[in-house]
Amino acid sequence: MTAGASTGLPFPLEPVVVVTGHYGVGKTNFALNLALDAAAAGYRATLADMDVVNPYFRSNEYRDLLEGAGARLIAPVFGHTGTSLDVPSVTGELAVAAAEAYRDETGRTIVIVDAGGDDVGATTLARFAPALAAGPYAMLYVVNAFRNLTQTSADAVAVLREIEAKSHLEATAVVGNSHLQGETTMGHIAESVPYTQAVASMAGLPVACITAPIQAIQRENTGSTALSGIPNGYAVSVYVKPPWS
Repeated sequence: MTAGASTGLPFPLEPVVVVTGHYGVGKTNFALNLALDAAAAGYRATLADMDVVNPYFRSNEYRDLLEGAGARLIAPVFGHTGTSLDVPSVTGELAVAAAEAYRDETGRTIVIVDAGGDDVGATTLARFAPALAAGPYAMLYVVNAFRNLTQTSADAVAVLREIEAKSHLEATAVVGNSHLQGETTMGHIAESVPYTQAVASMAGLPVACITAPIQAIQRENTGSTALSGIPNGYAVSVYVKPPWS
């Protein structure tokens, strides 16, 4: 493992993968890793940034990274000043991209949707629900054991049900993405596993993967065996950082 690159796709990919969850759980960073790994694996990968809520964590800020890796970005259209403070709108490109992915009989075209947080982001998803659900899609519910408002499995599942109701889409798996920004250790990741499993069990869903920052693995000098005790472990790079860090 090297810094700046993850270790490959953690699970088989459907043509459309929707990444959703509560604010601040790390959806964008997870979606970026998934898109970059899909491109590295030979997929025609498109990342659709649908976060029209949070001005700090948007996939659109990582266009050069994605395009340099061979992935395409669909981003919101911003207002006249062209800054991240404008209120953006989502274009119809997403529906076209989803249709192309479903038409590809080789299964090598994929669209990863980075949705906005909670019910506001889910309402935007609902606009595209018919196109996104026109074939076998995945909706991954990302959770972080250290987020204040979803520290119990019941709270996390309640948020999930709100997202499903607003988006008109159903979650297919849970992603454990617990972190404390740059303070994350492998001990934190191990501590978060029961939480992720409890959320998945209560929701009646499988655990797709549990992420661990490559930087944390390297910092503790545990090497390639660091994820051996993490079920469905997925080593990820940390691309998304708060502007105050």
